[in-house]
Amino acid sequence: MAKTASNSRPHQRTRRDHSTETAEDYVEAVAEIIAERDCCRLVDLAEYFAVSHVTANRIVARLQKEGLLSTEPYQPIELTAKGKRLAVRCRQRHEIVYRFLLSIGIDKQTAAIDAEGIEHHVSPKTLRRFEELVDQAKHA
Repeated sequence: MAKTASNSRPHQRTRRDHSTETAEDYVEAVAEIIAERDCCRLVDLAEYFAVSHVTANRIVARLQKEGLLSTEPYQPIELTAKGKRLAVRCRQRHEIVYRFLLSIGIDKQTAAIDAEGIEHHVSPKTLRRFEELVDQAKHA
């Protein structure tokens, strides 16, 4: 059966979300590492994601071209203004999803793991509803 425009839209959004996942994960990780250690180096990212130095280097180079990160050889990795904004949005989205999962009875470890995947695919509308439900649960 051929796909119509209306039933292919969810797949288009999912593919778009997948295409930004790595960038979101990396800027969020850079922000986290800088907050913990005052600087972020390529080796920190390779260790954080359990990937090779080469893989981390390729991703950092791509994110530099996208204007999210800045670095020079043998220098720390920094977030650009655009990268900082994305990192903040990603952290907020992650926290909302995580708190929502906890509010429906998911244990902390599972909620942390699940939030990592869900945060990249949740729509703004669903995210607002998650936040409303968490706030309602807090005040109940």
